[in-house]
Amino acid sequence: MNKIFAIFGDPVSHSRSPLMHNCVFKNLNYPASYIRVHLKDGTKLKETFFSLGLSGANITIPHKEEAFKACDEVRGFANNVGVVNTIINENGKLIGYNTDADGFMFSIKEFGDIKKILILGAGGTAKALACRFTQDNIDITVLNRSQNRLNYFKEIAHKCYTWDNFKCEKYDLVVNTTSAGLKDENLPAPKIIIEKILNNTNFVADAIYGKLTPFLKLANEKNITYKDGADMLLGQGILANELFVKSELKTDDIKKFMVKSFEL
Repeated sequence: MNKIFAIFGDPVSHSRSPLMHNCVFKNLNYPASYIRVHLKDGTKLKETFFSLGLSGANITIPHKEEAFKACDEVRGFANNVGVVNTIINENGKLIGYNTDADGFMFSIKEFGDIKKILILGAGGTAKALACRFTQDNIDITVLNRSQNRLNYFKEIAHKCYTWDNFKCEKYDLVVNTTSAGLKDENLPAPKIIIEKILNNTNFVADAIYGKLTPFLKLANEKNITYKDGADMLLGQGILANELFVKSELKTDDIKKFMVKSFEL
Protein backbone atom coordinates (compact mmCIF):
# COMPACT_ATOMS: atom_id res chain seq x y z
CA MET A 1 0.00 0.00 0.00
CA ASN A 2 1.22 3.46 -0.91
CA LYS A 3 2.01 5.50 2.22
CA ILE A 4 1.35 9.23 2.34
CA PHE A 5 3.52 11.71 4.25
CA ALA A 6 3.10 15.48 4.51
CA ILE A 7 4.57 18.77 5.66
CA PHE A 8 2.31 21.00 7.79
CA GLY A 9 3.00 24.73 8.02
CA ASP A 10 1.82 28.29 7.54
CA PRO A 11 3.24 29.25 5.07
CA VAL A 12 4.12 25.97 3.40
CA SER A 13 4.15 26.64 -0.37
CA HIS A 14 7.91 27.38 -0.24
CA SER A 15 8.80 24.04 1.39
CA ARG A 16 11.37 21.85 -0.35
CA SER A 17 10.44 18.86 1.82
CA PRO A 18 8.15 17.22 -0.79
CA LEU A 19 10.91 17.42 -3.40
CA MET A 20 13.47 15.94 -0.99
CA HIS A 21 11.39 13.03 0.30
CA ASN A 22 9.75 12.20 -3.03
CA CYS A 23 13.21 12.08 -4.65
CA VAL A 24 14.21 9.41 -2.11
CA PHE A 25 10.97 7.43 -2.47
CA LYS A 26 11.04 7.51 -6.27
CA ASN A 27 14.70 6.62 -6.75
CA LEU A 28 14.69 3.86 -4.13
CA ASN A 29 11.32 2.44 -5.24
CA TYR A 30 9.76 2.98 -1.83
CA PRO A 31 5.93 2.92 -2.06
CA ALA A 32 5.18 6.39 -0.69
CA SER A 33 4.42 9.99 -1.65
CA TYR A 34 4.84 13.29 0.20
CA ILE A 35 2.51 16.30 0.02
CA ARG A 36 2.16 19.85 1.38
CA VAL A 37 -0.64 20.79 3.79
CA HIS A 38 -1.27 24.47 4.46
CA LEU A 39 -2.53 24.44 8.05
CA LYS A 40 -3.67 27.75 9.53
CA ASP A 41 -4.84 26.44 12.90
CA GLY A 42 -2.25 24.28 14.68
CA THR A 43 -4.86 22.83 17.06
CA LYS A 44 -6.41 21.04 14.06
CA LEU A 45 -3.18 19.16 13.32
CA LYS A 46 -4.22 15.80 14.76
CA GLU A 47 -7.64 15.63 13.10
CA THR A 48 -6.16 16.81 9.78
CA PHE A 49 -3.40 14.18 10.02
CA PHE A 50 -5.91 11.35 10.45
CA SER A 51 -8.43 12.72 7.92
CA LEU A 52 -5.68 12.58 5.27
CA GLY A 53 -4.71 9.02 6.25
CA LEU A 54 -1.07 9.94 6.78
CA SER A 55 1.71 7.58 7.84
CA GLY A 56 3.86 10.44 9.06
CA ALA A 57 4.52 14.16 8.78
CA ASN A 58 6.98 16.98 9.23
CA ILE A 59 5.91 20.17 10.97
CA THR A 60 7.32 23.62 10.28
CA ILE A 61 6.67 27.19 11.47
CA PRO A 62 4.53 27.96 13.45
CA HIS A 63 3.10 24.62 14.61
CA LYS A 64 6.00 22.75 16.25
CA GLU A 65 4.80 23.33 19.81
CA GLU A 66 1.22 22.40 18.87
CA ALA A 67 2.62 19.24 17.27
CA PHE A 68 4.14 18.30 20.63
CA LYS A 69 0.69 18.62 22.25
CA ALA A 70 -0.95 16.57 19.48
CA CYS A 71 1.26 13.51 20.08
CA ASP A 72 0.22 10.47 22.11
CA GLU A 73 3.87 9.81 22.90
CA VAL A 74 7.06 11.83 22.45
CA ARG A 75 10.46 10.16 22.15
CA GLY A 76 14.07 11.21 22.55
CA PHE A 77 15.30 14.76 22.32
CA ALA A 78 11.82 16.22 21.63
CA ASN A 79 10.91 15.45 25.25
CA ASN A 80 13.60 17.84 26.47
CA VAL A 81 12.26 20.77 24.50
CA GLY A 82 8.53 20.31 24.10
CA VAL A 83 8.92 20.80 20.36
CA VAL A 84 8.12 18.26 17.64
CA ASN A 85 8.95 18.52 13.94
CA THR A 86 8.43 14.88 12.89
CA ILE A 87 5.41 12.67 13.63
CA ILE A 88 4.99 8.96 12.91
CA ASN A 89 1.67 7.11 12.87
CA GLU A 90 2.34 3.99 14.92
CA ASN A 91 -0.78 1.81 14.98
CA GLY A 92 -3.09 4.82 15.21
CA LYS A 93 -0.99 6.66 17.79
CA LEU A 94 1.01 9.77 16.99
CA ILE A 95 4.66 9.45 18.03
CA GLY A 96 6.66 12.68 18.07
CA TYR A 97 10.36 13.34 17.43
CA ASN A 98 12.62 16.32 16.88
CA THR A 99 15.23 16.13 14.11
CA ASP A 100 15.80 19.92 13.84
CA ALA A 101 18.59 20.22 16.38
CA ASP A 102 20.80 17.43 15.07
CA GLY A 103 20.09 18.69 11.56
CA PHE A 104 21.45 22.08 12.58
CA MET A 105 24.57 20.60 14.24
CA PHE A 106 25.19 18.79 10.94
CA SER A 107 24.95 22.12 9.08
CA ILE A 108 27.45 24.10 11.21
CA LYS A 109 30.22 21.49 11.33
CA GLU A 110 32.22 23.44 8.75
CA PHE A 111 32.35 26.49 11.03
CA GLY A 112 34.69 24.56 13.33
CA ASP A 113 34.81 24.98 17.10
CA ILE A 114 31.84 27.12 18.15
CA LYS A 115 31.82 28.15 21.80
CA LYS A 116 29.47 31.14 21.96
CA ILE A 117 26.16 31.53 20.10
CA LEU A 118 23.50 34.24 19.94
CA ILE A 119 20.02 32.95 19.04
CA LEU A 120 17.55 35.42 17.53
CA GLY A 121 13.95 34.46 18.36
CA ALA A 122 12.32 32.31 21.01
CA GLY A 123 9.98 29.92 19.16
CA GLY A 124 10.09 26.17 18.62
CA THR A 125 13.28 26.10 16.54
CA ALA A 126 15.08 28.34 19.05
CA LYS A 127 14.05 26.01 21.89
CA ALA A 128 15.35 22.94 20.08
CA LEU A 129 18.66 24.58 19.19
CA ALA A 130 19.23 26.10 22.63
CA CYS A 131 18.63 22.75 24.31
CA ARG A 132 20.96 20.99 21.87
CA PHE A 133 23.71 23.61 22.26
CA THR A 134 23.70 23.15 26.04
CA GLN A 135 24.48 19.46 25.51
CA ASP A 136 27.74 20.58 23.91
CA ASN A 137 28.39 23.15 26.68
CA ILE A 138 28.06 26.06 24.25
CA ASP A 139 27.54 29.50 25.82
CA ILE A 140 24.09 30.68 24.66
CA THR A 141 22.47 34.11 24.58
CA VAL A 142 18.86 34.53 23.41
CA LEU A 143 17.42 37.77 22.01
CA ASN A 144 13.68 38.09 21.44
CA ARG A 145 11.33 40.99 20.72
CA SER A 146 9.32 40.48 23.93
CA GLN A 147 9.86 39.07 27.40
CA ASN A 148 6.98 36.57 27.57
CA ARG A 149 8.64 33.83 25.47
CA LEU A 150 11.98 34.06 27.27
CA ASN A 151 10.92 32.22 30.44
CA TYR A 152 11.83 28.82 28.98
CA PHE A 153 15.31 30.04 28.08
CA LYS A 154 16.12 31.54 31.48
CA GLU A 155 16.73 27.98 32.73
CA ILE A 156 19.22 27.02 30.03
CA ALA A 157 20.65 30.16 28.40
CA HIS A 158 23.48 32.14 29.94
CA LYS A 159 21.77 35.43 29.06
CA CYS A 160 18.29 36.43 27.81
CA TYR A 161 17.48 39.84 26.37
CA THR A 162 14.63 41.75 24.75
CA TRP A 163 15.24 44.41 22.12
CA ASP A 164 14.93 47.04 24.86
CA ASN A 165 17.71 45.80 27.16
CA PHE A 166 20.10 43.98 24.79
CA LYS A 167 23.81 44.15 25.56
CA CYS A 168 25.92 42.96 22.65
CA GLU A 169 29.05 40.83 23.16
CA LYS A 170 31.40 38.94 20.84
CA TYR A 171 29.91 35.77 19.33
CA ASP A 172 31.27 32.87 17.30
CA LEU A 173 27.89 32.38 15.59
CA VAL A 174 24.57 34.21 15.35
CA VAL A 175 21.50 32.19 14.33
CA ASN A 176 18.19 33.63 13.12
CA THR A 177 15.32 31.31 14.07
CA THR A 178 12.55 33.88 13.46
CA SER A 179 10.41 33.98 10.32
CA ALA A 180 11.64 37.51 9.49
CA GLY A 181 12.56 37.58 5.80
CA LEU A 182 10.56 34.46 4.89
CA LYS A 183 7.55 36.26 3.39
CA ASP A 184 8.77 39.83 3.79
CA GLU A 185 11.88 42.00 3.78
CA ASN A 186 12.08 42.37 7.57
CA LEU A 187 15.13 41.92 9.75
CA PRO A 188 14.84 39.73 12.89
CA ALA A 189 15.40 42.82 15.10
CA PRO A 190 15.74 46.59 14.55
CA LYS A 191 18.54 47.41 12.09
CA ILE A 192 20.62 49.25 14.69
CA ILE A 193 20.73 46.07 16.84
CA ILE A 194 21.42 43.76 13.89
CA GLU A 195 24.26 46.00 12.67
CA LYS A 196 25.89 45.86 16.09
CA ILE A 197 25.48 42.06 16.27
CA LEU A 198 26.96 41.52 12.81
CA ASN A 199 29.95 43.65 13.70
CA ASN A 200 30.63 41.25 16.57
CA THR A 201 30.30 37.75 15.10
CA ASN A 202 32.47 35.35 13.08
CA PHE A 203 29.64 33.39 11.41
CA VAL A 204 25.94 33.80 10.66
CA ALA A 205 23.21 31.22 10.00
CA ASP A 206 19.54 31.55 9.10
CA ALA A 207 16.99 28.75 9.56
CA ILE A 208 15.19 30.11 6.45
CA TYR A 209 16.33 28.57 3.17
CA GLY A 210 15.79 29.14 -0.52
CA LYS A 211 16.25 32.91 -0.43
CA LEU A 212 18.84 35.42 0.67
CA THR A 213 17.02 37.03 3.60
CA PRO A 214 17.67 40.68 4.48
CA PHE A 215 19.61 39.37 7.50
CA LEU A 216 21.93 37.30 5.29
CA LYS A 217 22.22 40.13 2.74
CA LEU A 218 23.53 42.38 5.50
CA ALA A 219 25.96 39.69 6.64
CA ASN A 220 27.13 39.30 3.04
CA GLU A 221 27.72 43.05 2.72
CA LYS A 222 29.96 42.85 5.79
CA ASN A 223 31.87 39.85 4.29
CA ILE A 224 30.77 37.51 7.08
CA THR A 225 30.70 33.81 6.25
CA TYR A 226 27.04 32.78 6.31
CA LYS A 227 24.73 29.95 5.39
CA ASP A 228 21.00 29.64 4.97
CA GLY A 229 18.91 26.77 6.32
CA ALA A 230 19.45 24.39 3.38
CA ASP A 231 22.00 22.17 5.15
CA MET A 232 19.88 22.15 8.31
CA LEU A 233 16.91 21.14 6.15
CA LEU A 234 18.98 18.37 4.59
CA GLY A 235 20.25 17.11 7.95
CA GLN A 236 16.84 17.00 9.61
CA GLY A 237 15.29 15.58 6.43
CA ILE A 238 17.62 12.57 6.38
CA LEU A 239 16.81 11.83 10.04
CA ALA A 240 13.07 12.27 9.43
CA ASN A 241 13.14 9.99 6.38
CA GLU A 242 14.84 7.26 8.42
CA LEU A 243 11.91 7.46 10.84
CA PHE A 244 9.37 7.44 7.99
CA VAL A 245 10.76 4.29 6.38
CA LYS A 246 11.51 2.60 9.74
CA SER A 247 15.15 2.06 8.67
CA GLU A 248 14.11 -0.04 5.65
CA LEU A 249 16.36 2.14 3.49
CA LYS A 250 20.08 2.74 4.01
CA THR A 251 21.06 6.13 5.43
CA ASP A 252 23.71 6.63 2.73
CA ASP A 253 21.09 6.03 0.02
CA ILE A 254 18.64 8.46 1.65
CA LYS A 255 21.36 11.10 1.87
CA LYS A 256 22.48 10.55 -1.73
CA PHE A 257 19.04 11.24 -3.20
CA MET A 258 18.19 14.04 -0.78
CA VAL A 259 21.35 15.83 -1.85
CA LYS A 260 20.39 15.15 -5.46
CA SER A 261 16.97 16.79 -4.86
CA PHE A 262 18.72 20.11 -4.21
CA GLU A 263 19.93 20.08 -7.82
CA LEU A 264 16.37 19.84 -9.17
